[in-house]
Amino acid sequence: MDWQARLQEYLAPRTAQVNAALERYLSESPPLPRVLPDAMRYAALTPGKRLRPILCIAAAETLGGTAEQVMPTACALELIHAFSLVHDDLPAMDNDRLRRGQPTVWVKYGEAMAILAGDALFAKAFELLAEQARLSPPERVVQVIELVAQASGVQGMCGGQVEDILCEGQTVSAEQLRFIHTHKTGALIRASVLAGALLMGADKPTRDALDAYSRALGLAFQIADDLLDETESTEQMGKPAGSDRAHGKATYPALFGIEAARAHAQHAMQEAIDALQPFDTRADPLRWLATFAVERRW
Repeated sequence: MDWQARLQEYLAPRTAQVNAALERYLSESPPLPRVLPDAMRYAALTPGKRLRPILCIAAAETLGGTAEQVMPTACALELIHAFSLVHDDLPAMDNDRLRRGQPTVWVKYGEAMAILAGDALFAKAFELLAEQARLSPPERVVQVIELVAQASGVQGMCGGQVEDILCEGQTVSAEQLRFIHTHKTGALIRASVLAGALLMGADKPTRDALDAYSRALGLAFQIADDLLDETESTEQMGKPAGSDRAHGKATYPALFGIEAARAHAQHAMQEAIDALQPFDTRADPLRWLATFAVERRW
């Protein structure tokens, strides 16, 4: 069985677990407020890769844990990702009308409701992070909350998004581009891996190895996204193709060219896999996910 088949066999039950948990966490629909719960569900439950919760689960399983032990945190990470996409698609940001093959939240519900749905998803994520304390030692949960907050804010995703916007139409250096990618996308991917490890009580050498893995993985994943935007169709990706170029975004293909960008992605993928040398076969899903990050078509 090749890595793709083994990865699909691994993903299927865990993705189903994550989807069921997300459905449960977002099932409350009180009489008031109106619309907002529906917009939140629409944003978070549209079919997607569920990469971040799967990474959290895979890291925990690498250290002998289970999906059930980290599910609130895994789902919190997916809600933060969903929040970021809702806001990223807004007219004031990337002005995208299609996401995962469906109208974006602002197109379906209006800009004001999209802003509030994103805010509410972010708040719900921290509610779930706090709920993790029912399953894990509180001191570990506090570490994870700090990690995720940093990955979401000025030191992570928001900081990367700001530089992404400010660099539109500008000539950027390789260092600036790497900063954008490792913060805009890489920070939450890193937090996903390390959260699973922290909840399992990982020691420092283990955390350091998974930190190296996750940093390389985040970079590889975003370079691959840059390449997909240049080479794949809207139908294949479920979002507008060519939007990076249309917005004058700083990307690896724009700075280095297609073939050199592919080489950068392959190098980052190999760095990620090499970082997992201290681990046994329980880390194989993390290895497969590194390959998937670069070889995927969506």
